[in-house]
This record gives sequence, structure tokens and C-alpha cells, in this order.
Amino acid sequence: MAAFGTEFAAQMGTCRYRDGAWDTPAMEPVAPIPLHPAAHVLHYSSSCFEGLKAYRWSDGEPRIFRLGRHVQRMQASARLLCLPVPGQDLLAGLIRSVVDAARDAIPDFPGALYLRPTLVGTEPNIGAAAHASQQALLYVLASPVGDYFAGGQRPLRVVIEPGMRSTPDFGKAKTGGNYAAALRLVVGAREQFQADQVLFCPDDDVQETGAANFILLDDERIITKPLDGSILEGVTRDSILTLARDSGYSVEERFLTVSEVLEWAKHGEAALSGTAAVLTGVGTLVYEGRDYPVYGGKVGPNTEKLRAMLTAIQSGERPDPHGWIHSL
Repeated sequence: MAAFGTEFAAQMGTCRYRDGAWDTPAMEPVAPIPLHPAAHVLHYSSSCFEGLKAYRWSDGEPRIFRLGRHVQRMQASARLLCLPVPGQDLLAGLIRSVVDAARDAIPDFPGALYLRPTLVGTEPNIGAAAHASQQALLYVLASPVGDYFAGGQRPLRVVIEPGMRSTPDFGKAKTGGNYAAALRLVVGAREQFQADQVLFCPDDDVQETGAANFILLDDERIITKPLDGSILEGVTRDSILTLARDSGYSVEERFLTVSEVLEWAKHGEAALSGTAAVLTGVGTLVYEGRDYPVYGGKVGPNTEKLRAMLTAIQSGERPDPHGWIHSL
């Protein structure tokens, strides 16, 4: 299979916003999008997106994981970006149409169809720095995918970075600007330390990596940062915490310091959670140039257990008590 996110289904869903209303959604071939050089998104970064997955079950039919929660999060991101907010039925319907059109492209589990709804401001106005775009394009891409991290499931190397990933209260938006702000640090960590990701810890506040939420685990507890606006309100994070509570773990959503995380690494587990990564174990933390093994450099049993519980629901092998699975 091609590298994650580089292969696409033949069709995408589109819908334009103009004159104060959304057009009728349409399906069209995946192709370059015409944008005016003065488009709002190109100058003032008016864009947000989502990432969710559809899975092929053993009966051959596709199911979408937590569609409603992803729609709500994209609506919240659109509001923060001052973009026109697509209605729930419009956005969910467009995603369903894209999955239906791409059903033959969905790989067998654990592969999936990764879905990327995207919303951009398209008003041609370079004088609109202090104004919301009055025109927008909503489109949904579908990408058949396998493992997010190259080489499959393996313990990750994560560099602890004292800098900030996002501006305060804007980290919960799923917008390209947050990823752009983190990119130079992620690239630098990969070049200097052969790291997979960077864990941002401004003012000794352990937040999240550039692409996933950060979680500590052991046989009894799950600890992760609370949703205070500075981190993405991860759907996988919420799913893992819910399954952990169902299984009798004590779930603590509280602030963590770097020293506490390094001390935890001596006996406990750490993992990254996200739609693409699912739940992937951290084997090494790199802090101030020094390696700190996590759980002896291995993926721990609690990480494997909770990941297996979640993927069993996604694949249809386990009942879905929380109503997370959506049929077309």
C-alpha cells in the first residue's frame, strides 16, 4: 500500500457557500481545485479540516466510526476560524456519499478509508484581513490507508519540546496553522534525534504532540491533560478514556509536568492517540538530548489491550455499546 495519505479514491464530495447559503452538494472526480490568487485561505489561512475513518466489515459493508462527533468538531473549528458552518445533515451526508462512492476502494481491516473533510475560505479579497470570508468551499477526500507510522506498530521516539504548538485557546481547532507552527520542530527532531513526533510542553505543561493526544497508562490508571482549549479534543482520546472507564481503570484528566512524565516512564506506559495513529505506544522520550526509555522501551500491555478493544469495535468483532458505529 502507498504511504499514508498519498493515494485517493476516484471521487470527492464538494459543496460551495456563496450569497449567504450552501449550494447543493455534488460528487466530482478528484482533481485540482480552481482558486483565485486572492482567495482568503491563501492569505489569511481560513481553513479547517477533519480526519475520520470508514472500515469494511466482514459482511462487505462500510461503517464510519464516530461520524457525529467528528461533524461536531469540524463545526466548532469552523466557528473558531470564522468560516461558514456547514449543517450537520449537509456535512454528514456528504461524508456518507463519499464513502458510498469509494466502497470498493476500502482495504480489508486493519486498513481503512481515511476521510478528510476540508473547509476553506475562497472569497477573492486581499483586503479582508479583518473580515470573515463570505465565500467557502467544503470538500471531502477519501484515502485508502494502512499504518500511519512507517514500519507499522513499533515503540515511538518522542522528543519533549518546551515550546508551544498553538496559541492559547486555539489548540482545539483542527486547522492547518497549528500544524504549520509545529512542523519545523517536528522536522528538526526527526533530523537530530530520529524522532517520530514532538511532545509540546510549554511552561512545563505536558500538552500533546504535533499530531496526536498524549496519554499515560498503567494497570490501574489512565492520565492525560484535561480539555482546556490548548489541545485538540481528540475523538480517539475520548474513545480510549471511555473504554478505560468501562474496564475499571481510574481516569485522571489533569495537568502533568515533564518531571512527572519522566518519573512515570520508569514503570508505566505512554501512548499517542489519534484517528490515524489509533493508540500507539511510546518507547523512548528524548529530553534535553538524553534518552529516557518508557516501559523498558517496549509497547506496554495496557496500550495493546485498549488498542485491541477499540479496533475490535471498529472492525465489528466486538459489540458497540456506545453507538459509535454509523452505517451508510
